[in-house]
Amino acid sequence: MNAIRIGTRASKLALAQSEAVARLLRDANPGVAVELVEITTRGDADRETPLSEGSSVGWFTTAIQQALLRNEIDIAVHSYKDLPTKRPDGLTIAAVPLRADPRDVLVSRSGQRLRDLPAGAVVGTSSPRRSAQILAGRPDLRVESIRGNVETRIAKVMDGHYDAAVLALAGMQRLGREDEATQVFGYEEMVPAPAQGALAVECRSSDERAMALARSIDDPDLRNIVTAERVFLATLEAGCSFPAAAYAEHFGSTIKLHGLVAPEGRVVRSKIGGPRKTAAGLGKSLALELMRSAGMERGTS
Repeated sequence: MNAIRIGTRASKLALAQSEAVARLLRDANPGVAVELVEITTRGDADRETPLSEGSSVGWFTTAIQQALLRNEIDIAVHSYKDLPTKRPDGLTIAAVPLRADPRDVLVSRSGQRLRDLPAGAVVGTSSPRRSAQILAGRPDLRVESIRGNVETRIAKVMDGHYDAAVLALAGMQRLGREDEATQVFGYEEMVPAPAQGALAVECRSSDERAMALARSIDDPDLRNIVTAERVFLATLEAGCSFPAAAYAEHFGSTIKLHGLVAPEGRVVRSKIGGPRKTAAGLGKSLALELMRSAGMERGTS
């Protein structure tokens, strides 16, 4: 039997994520052979352009999806938050198998928390979502774009290019570097990006073998939670240049979804709850509520 080819970015984090999915596939399907295929995306090739620019949509995913459509790989593993909400024809998210801690963290050279940084300190992030929430609490700080993988961004802080930077805790955990976080933000302090920390396993819709293998590692409860967050983002019809955040949690058969938008830096947040089976509806309802509260037109970006 031919090996299942998993398409992945070549960064240490992406490879760690893809290896985790490969282990799940092997455990759930004894005897299956798995091969990782490294693919360079536009986001890997261009380390200078700020990710907040509208042209960066799909930078870390499109090349992998194209390889999947060309039958060069059988399965793609993505950081779910990197996937555009508009889905390409012929591809299916067949599994949402894993999620690391969705929260954001601060890494500061001085070891200080965000509230203790001196006025004028430079905080690195390329995320409008993070920037809006930082400045809402600390308008006296300077937020500047920072690019590169987790290791590079931490090094830029420690080398003095920035006083601090905000990163995803999930990435630091998967690289074994979570102890370097100066502060882990609570959800009330910084709402994460929709699907942050979650992995998406994508297949060709017509590939029955790959679809079956991927579905063997799907986590239905996790998929429900992430669905609420992703539908929230899709309903906003806002690209990565617009600051939006969502985080869902479940309590038995109930989901609670927290959402945030920040048009022109003005943070507006709310939450909604309901049965787990209504995850998509909760995401849509909360997005529409926040759009009304913020005076937004759909399609803001």
